[in-house]
Amino acid sequence: MLSRLRQFLEASVVPVVRQDPAARVRLAVAALLVELARADHDEQAVEHEAIAGLIARHFQLDSAAADELLAEARSAVDDSVSLREFTAPIHQELSYGEKQRIIGMLWDVALEDRTLDKYEDYLIGKVAELLYVSRGDVIRLRFEAGQRRSP
Repeated sequence: MLSRLRQFLEASVVPVVRQDPAARVRLAVAALLVELARADHDEQAVEHEAIAGLIARHFQLDSAAADELLAEARSAVDDSVSLREFTAPIHQELSYGEKQRIIGMLWDVALEDRTLDKYEDYLIGKVAELLYVSRGDVIRLRFEAGQRRSP
């Protein structure tokens, strides 16, 4: 019985391990953005457009590739059980400055609809904690994202 469980677990891990680290990071970032858009249980079209634009700009993808990555991220979020699935590759592969950019992107999506839900705020704080981004930097990034949306 234990050997079958071990085979199952190894089979489910192998595709992820073989995947290119840069591809894992792209998927992880996109998945976190999708997770954030879903955090308030009201995923809006404006958030979807913001995520697609952020993904395309950040990873220098055309719109078709960004949409494909977004679809893959939605599927990954549907199948996920923990934020660590997405934060681990980011933490392992990116510098502190790059992690800050990811937190900034999360704030951009959270504030895209001009309202900040408590679940979105909590999720960004949790992701920042898992990425070891300081609370002071998280607050600064939130302020900067808000400033970008000021008229």
